[in-house]
Amino acid sequence: MMQKSGKVVVVSQHYPPDHSTTAAIMAAIANRVAGDAEVLVLSGTPGSASPASSGQVEVEEIRNWMPGKAALIQRATAELLFTVRIFAALLTRLRRGDVVLTVPAPFMLPYAMAAAARLKRAKSVLIMHDLYPEVLVAAGLLKPGSMLAKFMRGLNALMFRTLSAVVIIGRDTEKLLLRYGGMTQAKIRFIPNWATLVPGVRPIRPDNPFRQKVSARFVVGLSGNLGFTHDPVIVFEAARLLRDDPDIHFLLSGWGVGFEQLQAMQSDARLANVTLIDRVEDGDLDAFLAAADVWLIPYRNNVAGVSVPSRFYNLLAVGRPVILVSEPEAEAALTVTENKLGWVVTPGMPDQLAEAIRAAASSSDPSMVENAVAAAGNFSPERALTSYAALVQELLRNPD
Repeated sequence: MMQKSGKVVVVSQHYPPDHSTTAAIMAAIANRVAGDAEVLVLSGTPGSASPASSGQVEVEEIRNWMPGKAALIQRATAELLFTVRIFAALLTRLRRGDVVLTVPAPFMLPYAMAAAARLKRAKSVLIMHDLYPEVLVAAGLLKPGSMLAKFMRGLNALMFRTLSAVVIIGRDTEKLLLRYGGMTQAKIRFIPNWATLVPGVRPIRPDNPFRQKVSARFVVGLSGNLGFTHDPVIVFEAARLLRDDPDIHFLLSGWGVGFEQLQAMQSDARLANVTLIDRVEDGDLDAFLAAADVWLIPYRNNVAGVSVPSRFYNLLAVGRPVILVSEPEAEAALTVTENKLGWVVTPGMPDQLAEAIRAAASSSDPSMVENAVAAAGNFSPERALTSYAALVQELLRNPD
């Protein structure tokens, strides 16, 4: 074990007992880095400072109000207030030579972190889970040439000049980052996310409690948060095209604005080949992911470099091929193609998605299952967390 040197401050709105992927990732990073340095977590999740949630690190809860996602004005206000409180907390707790890291959730948070680190002469690291304003542009919520988009890109340029390092979780993000004058390749580190489930083939079992909900021979699954960058319509339209095939059934679970849209479409159409279930709890995730024969990840157009699906690695871990709706140059699409893990479908083309599902249903090649488990093994938490620990130690050793 390396000798503990400086202090590392991990800033995250989401932290255990929050069950989100971001919370799990930030907790894993904090606990791994705590083996080499003093770690303080500034968390926006109630209950995160309890011994059961904090583990071996010190956690300080920052007051946070989290309205529902549909309450856009209240949510924006709450996120702004949280960002201001984090900025004030960092000014109090950071010292010269410390290292602070965060993710862009809420999207204003990295700007506050970078500014505070600059004022306190600390090192700053941004883990780029999403790139703004590109996420909002891809979702159709913001025009690419709008004043707000230009303003955000201007802030990004200033922030990237200040940041000590930017961790990208997809290779496709580097090209977008290098468009900014304040960004250099030396600052960019590629550390992909990882599977939280142990890699291994889970056989298709008729007694699987989730599979018992359907009688079809071939089950197409969808799981997780369907946010602004995802396209629920292509999934539903593919199901509509396949509604007369008795062998194929859609088992869909999730949350977010996209899943609400799926619920509304099914409420109107009542397709017999579609089953919607509530969000699956963490303890049931392994069984749920083992219930389907193939898994869908439906992205909109123009999201390459903007967002990487963290759920992707757990789908591989249970030994299932995937059908990815995405541009071919996106990180997940590259991984699928390079490792022969499934199919990549053009965004906005439900007929292509339906054909890919038919191909998956008629495939008898077991190699995709084996390839999936092998690929999941390459995306291990040990590998990723060792890279985070090495980056933090590098920055702590060079405080100026």
